[in-house]
Amino acid sequence: MFSPRPSSQEGSRRGPYEALITAVLAWKDPVLEPRDYEQIALQLTGHAAALLKSDGCGALAEVVLREARSRLSAPLEGTARCAQNRAPLVRALYMRLDRLTEPLPAAP
Repeated sequence: MFSPRPSSQEGSRRGPYEALITAVLAWKDPVLEPRDYEQIALQLTGHAAALLKSDGCGALAEVVLREARSRLSAPLEGTARCAQNRAPLVRALYMRLDRLTEPLPAAP
């Protein structure tokens, strides 16, 4: 299960997006209007783009950034699939950010 550890800076900002990601990835056969799917995908896209700009350490691996930018450049569609394609990207960015903000183990 996805259990990110938000930094003290992010804290409450992550909560709504984490809930949205969980909900989107749990969809089986959702029945929403196309504009609703598009809005959800837009929210996830915008948040992922913000994470790319403010990664906390400025040290996300370039390959991760390229992949994320590539996936975000795909046009938004009013479909569940479009929203579901963006949700794992935000989740992956959170996980990588968490790894970057973890304290390093003490030297022996």
